[in-house]
Amino acid sequence: MKTNHAKLIAWVDEVAAMCQPDSVYWCDGSKAEYEDMIKITVDAGLATPLKKRPGCYLFRSHPSDVARAEKRTFIASKRKEDAGPTNNWIDPVELKATMTECYTGCMKGRVMYVIPFSMGPIGSPISKIGVELTDSPYVVINMRIMTRIGKDVLKVLGDDGEFVKCLHSVGKPLAPGEKDLSWPCVPDVDKKFISHFPEERMIWSYGSGYGGNALLGKKCFALRIAGVQARDEGWLAEHMLILKLTNPEGKSYYVCGAFPSACGKTNLAMLEPVFPGWKVQTVGDDIAWMKFGADGRLYAINPESGFFGVAPGTSMSSNPNAMKTIATNSIFTNVGLTDDGDVWWEGIGTPAPAHLIDWQGNDWTPDCGRPAAHANARFTAPAAQCPVIAPEWEDPAGVPISAILIGGRRKTSIPLVTESLSWEHGVFLGSIMGSEITTADITDKVGQVRRDPFAQLPFMGYHMGDYLQHWLNIGKKSDESKLPRIYFVNWFRKNAEGKFIWPGFGDNSRVLKWITERIAGTGKAVKTAIGNMPTLDSIDISGTSVSEADMAELLAVDKEAWLAEIESIKAAYLEYGDKLPATLVRELKELEARLK
Repeated sequence: MKTNHAKLIAWVDEVAAMCQPDSVYWCDGSKAEYEDMIKITVDAGLATPLKKRPGCYLFRSHPSDVARAEKRTFIASKRKEDAGPTNNWIDPVELKATMTECYTGCMKGRVMYVIPFSMGPIGSPISKIGVELTDSPYVVINMRIMTRIGKDVLKVLGDDGEFVKCLHSVGKPLAPGEKDLSWPCVPDVDKKFISHFPEERMIWSYGSGYGGNALLGKKCFALRIAGVQARDEGWLAEHMLILKLTNPEGKSYYVCGAFPSACGKTNLAMLEPVFPGWKVQTVGDDIAWMKFGADGRLYAINPESGFFGVAPGTSMSSNPNAMKTIATNSIFTNVGLTDDGDVWWEGIGTPAPAHLIDWQGNDWTPDCGRPAAHANARFTAPAAQCPVIAPEWEDPAGVPISAILIGGRRKTSIPLVTESLSWEHGVFLGSIMGSEITTADITDKVGQVRRDPFAQLPFMGYHMGDYLQHWLNIGKKSDESKLPRIYFVNWFRKNAEGKFIWPGFGDNSRVLKWITERIAGTGKAVKTAIGNMPTLDSIDISGTSVSEADMAELLAVDKEAWLAEIESIKAAYLEYGDKLPATLVRELKELEARLK
């Protein structure tokens, strides 16, 4: 494929000289090329065709390579203080020296694939271009689903366009005649690297072939590097879903939502409303890039073109639209394989088969005492296949955002929904959100709140304090009446018996309905110490098992619990040092005063 982009050609040549692949292949993004890549993986024993699902294939990764490697993810900014306390920092000169040693000769016996890709619709003013160099056909296959790749991207890039450099290797060179592993990677976790060089707009990944460690358009570019670009250029790159909600009168609202993992983000993005005449359509399930339009409103695109979803727990009851999306043309990684050539995982909603092959390739029966699918097993599926994809999901201009939801898993304290009092108060709420820890490790205790500002903690490309200041700065760029309203939600509050009070899933549309009524000026609310709350009768609970007493508990503001929350927030804020925005300190003091 021809390009006259001198910097791109020079970089490809430089990496090829270092990594020493047998050949270099420029991806054109065609369907024929995709099918060729699939054939390569099937012939090599990497992939299994699924007889029950047309165009679908199963991959199994190495047990050391099953999830994001957070402890091996680095922000190598030139100055340590720019990375901040929530990131792993290594001096970029030192890190490059270490990784250059790893990369030298690492692609021997393999092909180096050049993947030009666009995050967002090709040519959109909100989109960005990257080029990933990789020795993994699995990565090529998944990147074609998750991004727009190939010759059309090179056309937009032109001869001198900007691009993010993304270098990836599985780290397993092949000697002449050596048979490849079923999942090539570096088994020693401490020798994997997922490294970001913010000032150079560059990502280097080595040793892992899995998910966001290897599909560098995902979290590495779309959040960590794009977050730095967004800070420098005055926009937002966020870990957020985008949904379109249309009421029976035909009025549509676009809503973003930031939630930590295991809080139902994909389910909410594909929600089926319980009210007749209401409709939810999906724009994106994971990432939102927002820029100001000429009218002063924030417009969002989904920079991805596919879904990379967690399989376990996905079922026709939890997310029927996801299940319909993955019926064809999808990639499954680390799920169970049934004897008749279908996939199975825990929580899929059908009884466990008497026998299957588990995610590690071993025989499995329901009484064997281990899961059939890995807890982080994934599906990769084209967004265009989603039955509720919004018609404008690829509009290059983006969609105008009216509301931003934030929230985590909290069994106490946080009410069902709270409307922020202002943009600054909304950023404060975003800074304190988080989830209760459900599994203990060396540093965290079960039940403690892991603060996760705007669900960005694992995905920050720079100092968290600077990031929160950036949100405050965004609020000054437009009239507040044009900015999205911010809502703090919590679907996970529990009663004294430890049971969830709110039914969740499709019933979350009841809360969305109230939010649209607030935006329209018709929704009833009462001002409290923590924000504007629905009146007891303003959220329709007809047809649910939720009683009026339950509703009172869901919307209760527990003063003592919130005063304890404030002490926890003060402790969390200490981590940001002198980078903690003064505005958030003021918001915390004002909250404490209102409570007292």
